[in-house]
Amino acid sequence: MLNQKAYQSLSHTFQRLHRFGHLGAIAGWDQAAMMPPKGNEARAAAQAELQVLMHQLITAPQLQEQLQAAEQEDLDPAQRANLREMRREWQQANLLPADLVEAKSLAAARCEHAWRSQRKDNDWQGFLPNFREVLRLAREEAALLAQINGVSRYDALLDKYEPGMKSADIARIFDDVKSWLPGLIEAVRAKQAGETVIQPTGPFPVALQRDLGLEVMQLLSFDFDAGRLDVSNHPFCGGVPEDVRITTRYREDDFVQSLMGIIHETGHARYEQGLPRQWVEQPVGRARSMGIHESQSLSFEMQLGRSRGFLALIAPLIRRRFGDQPAFEADNLARLYTRVEPGYIRVDADELCYPAHVILRFEIERALINGEIEAEDVPALWDEKMMAYLGIDTRGNYRDGCLQDIHWTDTFGYFPSYTLGAMYAAQYFAVLRRQEPNLDARVAAGDLSPVFDWLQANIWSQGSLWTTDELARRATGEALNPAHYRAHLEARYLA
Repeated sequence: MLNQKAYQSLSHTFQRLHRFGHLGAIAGWDQAAMMPPKGNEARAAAQAELQVLMHQLITAPQLQEQLQAAEQEDLDPAQRANLREMRREWQQANLLPADLVEAKSLAAARCEHAWRSQRKDNDWQGFLPNFREVLRLAREEAALLAQINGVSRYDALLDKYEPGMKSADIARIFDDVKSWLPGLIEAVRAKQAGETVIQPTGPFPVALQRDLGLEVMQLLSFDFDAGRLDVSNHPFCGGVPEDVRITTRYREDDFVQSLMGIIHETGHARYEQGLPRQWVEQPVGRARSMGIHESQSLSFEMQLGRSRGFLALIAPLIRRRFGDQPAFEADNLARLYTRVEPGYIRVDADELCYPAHVILRFEIERALINGEIEAEDVPALWDEKMMAYLGIDTRGNYRDGCLQDIHWTDTFGYFPSYTLGAMYAAQYFAVLRRQEPNLDARVAAGDLSPVFDWLQANIWSQGSLWTTDELARRATGEALNPAHYRAHLEARYLA
């Protein structure tokens, strides 16, 4: 019998944490998708209580001794990786006092709930008091984490989502993107100015959009016995691998937004559903990083979902729901879904303009957390960067400007993951297309198995067995290489 007494005790503790987290995830989904407004204060208190309970569990004094003892036990490589992830979670939790954990949970719930109406009302001044409190607590958390880890305050929060990555690395990558992205946007818009794009004629009833989304989810092999589709103010993927909840939002004048939102969130969901089942209740069985998570949603939405082959595949499904319009011919759909037009809203942005939205947010939130600017400074800085990066004037338009995202009601350090994910996705598909030269033809014929099989083998089944760089190297032969991203964009939009 192998000596694993301490490790097994730790495994039991982290199994309990997973199960409590399961309840919290479903309660969070319900809060966003189903809960009546008057339930918010009680739900916020219940969620905060659960967070404190979980914090007490992971900060129990015996865990430090168990972690040290487990290092000396007979563990296989996967168990070693699990122990590494346990230690990482334990270290982060033990740096935060329980009262801060509770205060952050309550402040986030209040800020997010108020944001729902304040955004609609363009009410930045009403949002500001809650936002100041969220920012104050985020800075307090960042300071505690940074002091122990010897990094900047923003890097301490970034590490929660992108383990091991530093903001200096991201700034270097993003500065490079800023050097070529404006010229590429300009060249593509000039090229597209001579193209004819037929706009679909609505309305597009919500019930039919939902039916179409469900059919496309089936095409993407979503497991409906382990998840569901609903509606929320901001599309998201939540729940747990055994019960994945995704949401979208609908507009009757535009079915493109909801359909691509569903495809995006289905990518997140397939990752969760594909994580290693034998490790599902342990840290090593979780998604590796948020950049890797976003790489799955963007593999589905951008690499696959906006490819000519996939659009040809779903064109008949669209016509079946909304009629046989010329706009629904495959070639026109390809032009429609790759149209480049700078706009206000990040989640509605085309593939080419999207990184500018992310870079703007990264630069602002890094300055906020590091104390270089205050909450009151956000609108002016937002206006300045939107004009510089996309040529769009957002002055006074908070609803479509700095109030548009839900993230800053409770999260800092997440935004870079979106564009890092796009870069990883481009890198995956560069490999996929080398290995399967007929990939687009197979997709157009309805055979999506090369994509799913590759992702399952190289990403989903690996969970957190490896560091992010090692996962990328094992999958693609190299760590993150942004050159693949630029090559993908130039090939798709200028070829």
